Amino acid sequence: MRQGKTLPGQSPDSLRILLEGPHLLVEALGAELPLSTLLMSEDFADSPTGQALLPHLPRRPLVAAAALLNELTDSDSPRGILGVAELPRRQVATLPRVPEAVYVFAEGLQDPGNLGALARSLEGSAADALCLGPGCAHAHHPRALRASAGSLLRLPNVRATLSQLQAHLQALEPRYLALMPQGGAALYDTDLSRGSLVLIVGSEGQGLSAALQGRADLSLTIPIAAPLESLNATVAASLVVFEIRRQRLAKG
Repeated sequence: MRQGKTLPGQSPDSLRILLEGPHLLVEALGAELPLSTLLMSEDFADSPTGQALLPHLPRRPLVAAAALLNELTDSDSPRGILGVAELPRRQVATLPRVPEAVYVFAEGLQDPGNLGALARSLEGSAADALCLGPGCAHAHHPRALRASAGSLLRLPNVRATLSQLQAHLQALEPRYLALMPQGGAALYDTDLSRGSLVLIVGSEGQGLSAALQGRADLSLTIPIAAPLESLNATVAASLVVFEIRRQRLAKG
């Protein structure tokens, strides 16, 4: 379930994902995702948070021992309730194609927490979609979902290669920007205020592969103070997408 695999009795067009804690369940309800299995602890049922949430669930959760909930959850601090939701399995062809769109393609982003935080930044910056390339963590890993604070349930995201994304976006003629720690055009001196853009982000440790660097139209670098040589991949990508948003809001 944690890796987004098709389970017995499940449609190949959907994924069953584990949602831990009341916040993600509220987000799933807001996204109108079908909820199947629901479990909670006795303490949660009697808590103010539980009393506020329970009337909105499709059915009352089964009460389970706290020790069992701890075994089922990935979190170090379980929040007393979990559920299983069914999410449509998205393909690259489902990504929105609109003028002036902003997309992020991630290569080898392995930490689920970083992936979730990136999705949260993308939604906050009004980016249009996230495409996860080879080697990336799964978008429906419990830690990714928690770190995204619900963004991964709303932000269009798919697993695909850069070639597949390029074919899908061909009509938009986007610029492809390779985010590099050094040697690229300075972020704050680069005009990103118009046109469709695809920001290509590398892994936490290795950065962007030479193969993908060579497929970009422009390399982009964030000026940082010495002695640091680079930023966390998610932090760097977040700075870029918010700079894009700043420039476009200033342009009006």
